[in-house]
Amino acid sequence: MRRRRLVLLGATGSIGTQALEVVRAHPDRFEVVGLAAGRDGGALAAQAAQFGVATVALGDRAAAAELRSQRPDLEVLDGTDGVVELARMDADLVLNGITGAVGLEPTLAALQRGTPVALANKESLIVGGDLVVAAAEAAGGRESHLIPVDSEHSALAQCLRGGRRDEVGRLVLTASGGPFRGRSAAELVEVGVDEALAHPTWAMGPVVTCNSATLMNKGLELIEAHELFDVPWDRLDVVVHPQSVVHSMVEFVDGSTIAQLSPPDMRLPIQLAMAWPRRLPHAFVACDWTQMSQLTFEPVDRATFRALDLAEFAGRRRGTWPAVLNAANEVAVAQFFDGRLGFLDIAEVVERTLAAWESEHPGNPRDLSDVLAADAWARRHAAEALTGAPGAGAVTTARVNGGVE
Repeated sequence: MRRRRLVLLGATGSIGTQALEVVRAHPDRFEVVGLAAGRDGGALAAQAAQFGVATVALGDRAAAAELRSQRPDLEVLDGTDGVVELARMDADLVLNGITGAVGLEPTLAALQRGTPVALANKESLIVGGDLVVAAAEAAGGRESHLIPVDSEHSALAQCLRGGRRDEVGRLVLTASGGPFRGRSAAELVEVGVDEALAHPTWAMGPVVTCNSATLMNKGLELIEAHELFDVPWDRLDVVVHPQSVVHSMVEFVDGSTIAQLSPPDMRLPIQLAMAWPRRLPHAFVACDWTQMSQLTFEPVDRATFRALDLAEFAGRRRGTWPAVLNAANEVAVAQFFDGRLGFLDIAEVVERTLAAWESEHPGNPRDLSDVLAADAWARRHAAEALTGAPGAGAVTTARVNGGVE
């Protein structure tokens, strides 16, 4: 059996390093042909040496120049263009583990070449949903060319095998509730970065971990589920499940529910995505059912964790709205990390930015430039909101809950 050739974007991050663990476990199944990272040239060079990779890319041009001088044996591409070029390599699969909106262009590049994408960069679908879905359909279909890596969407893809699409009643995504589950808004006013990054069950990068604490991550995952599985918004739901063992569920029209369960370890969905649609005979971890004491579920406190409703509001409107949502959130989270913004103010900045975007009369994006323009506008507006510049009012609860399909 020929090994599956893999290009790995975000190689030195959490997803990337775990993907390489999968490759180590299955050297007869996978061959790494390209690696990309942001700026850690030393770690990238070590990975290239270990896996026999001749071509790498670094988003940071200065770091790329330094690596090029140190390792003349490596082909070192640089900048966003270099990462995009790597995504266009001759490969069987591109695993996109980049964090943030910068992952969109490489996703589009791979799909436009016809290469399936194992998508851990959820922002690709959030920011460029219409464009990414169209590119996947043109490449051969969204089910074959957009392979979910997030544990929730991997779970949904597995559960959907249990029935026909016309038998699906609801997709139910589970949320751990993050480190602040059960706290009121008043109790969150003074929380700091260290507390927000103390996730009770998952080990993730700082941005994703903070998004989990605000529940923005779950909102982004709702948008991603809508785009991946083409399920209407009124058939998408979220439930809090603190143990993070049930990763998501599909409820069918006859009342039956199929759930996917496994320990909270990202190597499981990464391995499945890399081998999709096959399962590989290697379990990094598995549930010990003799030790499983309880699995509990509870509703989301949407009044305290307002980011979830804001994401649904933007997702229902589609077009450029999710790009604006994501950009504003990235700016606000960065400022929270820098100590310039309170935890609860993250949602406030996003809300003001969405309200202001309505006055811009946005339409559906015609191409990537429209998406990037919306992203840039949102970043500017969110930054102005941080300095106390007057916003355009607030998105009311009624408007959020009554968002247009």
